[in-house]
Amino acid sequence: MIFFVEVARALSFTRASKASGIPIATLSRRVALMEKRVGIRLFQRTTRRLALTEPGRRYLERCERIVQDAALAQEILKEASEQLTGHLRLSMPVEFGLTLIAPVIDEFARLYPEITVDADLSPRPADFVDESIDVSIRLGEIRDPSLIVRRLGNAARLFYASPSYLARYGVPQHPKDLSEHQCIVQSYMAQPGIWRLVSGKRSVDVNVHGRFSTNNVSMTQKFAEQGHGIAALSPPNARPAYDSGAVRQILPDWSFPLAPVHAVMTSRLVPARVRVFVDFLANRLTVI
Repeated sequence: MIFFVEVARALSFTRASKASGIPIATLSRRVALMEKRVGIRLFQRTTRRLALTEPGRRYLERCERIVQDAALAQEILKEASEQLTGHLRLSMPVEFGLTLIAPVIDEFARLYPEITVDADLSPRPADFVDESIDVSIRLGEIRDPSLIVRRLGNAARLFYASPSYLARYGVPQHPKDLSEHQCIVQSYMAQPGIWRLVSGKRSVDVNVHGRFSTNNVSMTQKFAEQGHGIAALSPPNARPAYDSGAVRQILPDWSFPLAPVHAVMTSRLVPARVRVFVDFLANRLTVI
């Protein structure tokens, strides 16, 4: 339809080609295919002149408005892709979002006041389509090849226990000692009863147990503060309790394997507000 309008306005394949940058052969072929498909001649052709037929003139009247509306719609999309306005819907794990992402969102919102933010905090990955998610922050490997992934960094989990627990049961000196201790089991892990600890190139798998288990990071930390066992926590989450003396770090040379942190989207073609937020997050996010 666009090709037809270009030729009909110019009444010349040559002039239409120059105006649009589309090769003459392409214009001629597309118009001929359109005429063949509808079974009506749109142009009268001679060696010296090109003219619209009556059906061609009526078709042009309708097509011009449609093409103009399409161009306007394209401009709206272009503006949406370039302007830093609109609604930004995010998804992220609860504690990770509260501890690390919330300060970044606060700074971003102050810099871009025309962007509204809706943050969905949940332990499960959100559904991009059903929940209209623009960006999902996820920990761990992303195996879905249909998703667009940008790595933001790595998240560590170190080991903590309360002074009262350590005074009662002693301080573990080696990862294997954990099998003799009460550990706060995190039930959301693939193998909650097996902790893999790493230190440089060394790796140790330890069978752990404990009276307390939970699927929530905040509750894991609370159990540790209350003296119920040893917990694996991210340093940003544990820092307030560590600074106050409620917990102490143990096995300082060991950690869980680093978990990659990703910003996940469904397409590379995203509005400017999404693109700018992901760049901002990558530059500001401090993951330990």
